[in-house]
Amino acid sequence: MGKTEETKTETQKNEWILCIADFDTASLSESKLAVASVIMRKLAESLDTINFRTRVSPEYAFYEETAWARARSNAAKAIADKQNERSLLVYRGDPEWRYRRNIEKIDAEIEKLIAALEEVEENKPVINKEPIFGLTKDSRELVFPAAPETGNEYRFCLDQKADALLTGSIIDFHERYLVSVRLYTVYTQSFVWEDSIVFSHNDIESAMEEISRRLIVTLSGSESATFIVRTDPEDTLVLINRSFASRGDSSVLEYPPGPITITASAPDHESLTFETELFTGEHAEIGINLLPIRFGNIDITGSSAGSIYHGALYVGESPLTLRMPLNQMEYFELKTPNSERSTIVFPTPDSVDFSSSLFLRASLPPPKGQVDKERRMYYWAWGATWITGIAAWISYQTYINSSSAINYFYNNTGSYDQKFYDNSMRFYYVSMGTVIAAGVAAAFDIFFLSRYLYTADRGSTPIFRSGSN
Repeated sequence: MGKTEETKTETQKNEWILCIADFDTASLSESKLAVASVIMRKLAESLDTINFRTRVSPEYAFYEETAWARARSNAAKAIADKQNERSLLVYRGDPEWRYRRNIEKIDAEIEKLIAALEEVEENKPVINKEPIFGLTKDSRELVFPAAPETGNEYRFCLDQKADALLTGSIIDFHERYLVSVRLYTVYTQSFVWEDSIVFSHNDIESAMEEISRRLIVTLSGSESATFIVRTDPEDTLVLINRSFASRGDSSVLEYPPGPITITASAPDHESLTFETELFTGEHAEIGINLLPIRFGNIDITGSSAGSIYHGALYVGESPLTLRMPLNQMEYFELKTPNSERSTIVFPTPDSVDFSSSLFLRASLPPPKGQVDKERRMYYWAWGATWITGIAAWISYQTYINSSSAINYFYNNTGSYDQKFYDNSMRFYYVSMGTVIAAGVAAAFDIFFLSRYLYTADRGSTPIFRSGSN
């Protein structure tokens, strides 16, 4: 087609692996070791959400030089091995013609290897600038190896086949927890980041969210995104990734690039949950306007006087009128002094100009264990239908085969074997009996199925839409 094919450049070091070592918990009591386990698990789960890492210039230069030196070393070693092979030819005792042929062949290979070495020396390898971020297999499975002793971090990372090591400590700090985190990288051969946070047992969720957010910014290697939240109404509660962010308008918030989940709620307003994407170095403003909840009147009456519950909350005695949010599914329950009850799921109207009437018909629930009893009877009837059906089929086939044998015998001899004929008639009566038994079992199966469905449905909660007036 006249198009030139684009050469695809192969990159090296396409992954960046982090190993999470077990934190030092020696100062914690036995009762608090479980909390330390929760902290480690939440930390690993948060870091496992990172997709890629942006390599900074020193890190890129380190891996470039490492890969380049390895490539030159491998090329030089190949030349040395081939030259050693050439030197050993003289000791093999080959005929002169074969010796010359082998010498020429090896010399040609050495020239190619020298050319390959020159090419390696002239062309530096291309390192992936945005490798895929991942955890070691043990870290993903929440198995954390013991942290290495001071000075052995580099060897530890090589053994774990990791580019970095995350370690730290968890200390009991005046009835609180002090979590310290340190990050070691292979390309610097030193700890490049340290941080700590103090929190109580009740604040573990928000604390882990904060420390994870700081770590994600560091590990992703990219600039964090900043934004502010503007809310209407002013007292809107804002949660980001299920952690408290602000009450009303927020200050400048800093988060790592990637998706976040924002939840906003306010009294007498519809709650809102949505996801948005943050980009590297972004400065944004997020506006949240919650819609007021519209209310309407619901008149609730019952076939008997009793207590009305909205969900699990007692709201009064029937009959009564409730002011409820419009266009929502609501759950009501009527309980009478005679232990009668009625439950219903009711969609409220979608207009403030209408009111709805809801009638709850109370009845006694099925006796305890009645549904299980009816289910067992249905299973027995179903099993009997299968057994008698199989028996009827087998006996009928036996009768058909015996009848065919009698007809064959008669056609060839002109007479019946009375004993053979009597046995055939016995098979016939047995077959008819099993067919009748199968029919009776099927009738019982239908009967007990109907009883089971009726009994089970007596305690179910219907979805009802009443007429509006």
